[in-house]
Amino acid sequence: MSDYETIIYEKSGSRATVTLNRPDSLNGIVGELSRELYECLNIIALDTEIRVVLFTGAGKAFCPGADLRANTSGEKHEPNRKEYFHVTTLLHEMPKVTIAGINGACAGAGLGWAAACDLRYATARAAFNSAFLGVAISGDMGGPWLLPRIVGSAKARELFFMSEKFTAEEAERIGFVNKVFPDETFHEDLETIVAKLAKSAPLAIGEMKKNFVNAENMPLREYIDLETERHSRTGQSEDTKEAFKAFMEKREPEFKAR
Repeated sequence: MSDYETIIYEKSGSRATVTLNRPDSLNGIVGELSRELYECLNIIALDTEIRVVLFTGAGKAFCPGADLRANTSGEKHEPNRKEYFHVTTLLHEMPKVTIAGINGACAGAGLGWAAACDLRYATARAAFNSAFLGVAISGDMGGPWLLPRIVGSAKARELFFMSEKFTAEEAERIGFVNKVFPDETFHEDLETIVAKLAKSAPLAIGEMKKNFVNAENMPLREYIDLETERHSRTGQSEDTKEAFKAFMEKREPEFKAR
């Protein structure tokens, strides 16, 4: 169901998959890709049927950041507009669970996009690098805002200032990725996670995501008030009644998003 040139968008029921689709350049970013990704994520954010979004790359890479060859070869590409940098914001704040399926090289802006997702899973061959200092730019896509929240302030600074490549194993050790899967089972392992989340209670998972987003920026007292209101509201839903009934009857619940 994709009408895009540089990404593939697929929707199946409550799940969406967005695949960066410039495999010949390892999914390097050009203006067209930024625009299409920004437009696509805005559509997904407003689709109340979708509960989980898998974000990955075609071929042997996730995203190495900007396509430096295209940007220096004289090829004509759309300019990046300021709003496109909010791909990060959309991945981080949309009321869906966003999953980065890191299937290879993940660097620069690609590292920021992965960091913006709720969950990150990597194949064993994946390699990571902040990369910005190596090309003499300060960085984009929210890395200094996101990474300290994931790996801690000192480690985030080290990753940016030293700009050294690190492995999937190291990414898991420092907590950047949730889990590393073997190359040969990566897609099957990802599918298990996505399928589980796609069956989750739609109202509850959306409100849960909002809780995490709000908690990052609110004083605890204000957050608790908001959390309690959402807890009460979801607890009175038909889906909650169905969940309790299904538990007692030892069957899978059938949620209706109401």
